[in-house]
Amino acid sequence: MRPMLDDLELPQVQEIGTYDRRALAEHQAPGGDGSHLQDLGRRPTRVALWGVATGDDAPAFVDKLEAKFRAGTPFDFVADITADAHIEKVVIDDLQLQQIAGRPDRTAFVLSLRQFLEPVEPADLAAIDVGILDDATALMSGLVDGLALGQEFVTNLERFVPTLSELLDRLQKLPRPQHP
Repeated sequence: MRPMLDDLELPQVQEIGTYDRRALAEHQAPGGDGSHLQDLGRRPTRVALWGVATGDDAPAFVDKLEAKFRAGTPFDFVADITADAHIEKVVIDDLQLQQIAGRPDRTAFVLSLRQFLEPVEPADLAAIDVGILDDATALMSGLVDGLALGQEFVTNLERFVPTLSELLDRLQKLPRPQHP
């Protein structure tokens, strides 16, 4: 079975690999010699693969792959190696394309995929402060009003420029006191 990214069959995949990492936190006891490791679960699995698109279909394949990369949304992903890892959806982290020298009908592609894990809803929605948006809006409206007032203040200072310029010229012409 060829690897599939959403509705796009990935042609001539040469290599595919998965990378898993655990998140561990180390807690040291004050004044003690040992430590305790806390398992925080695993990070999303990463999948790296590369292949070659050939023939007349290569430009269309590259365009579709770039469109999926730019979308930044999770896609279904199917491959033999990822079936045991229970990876169903992925996000394209990185896409590299290279036209093979001397063969304009061949384009090599390298994909870095990250497993998409659906965010979990909070267990207790009562703890969420629903008025936070109203508070932020009130703060921002006050800030915007203050900025508009500052702009008006600066524009109204223009009428004092000739008078203050004349005063500055007169002050600069005054003799400076001599210090012994």
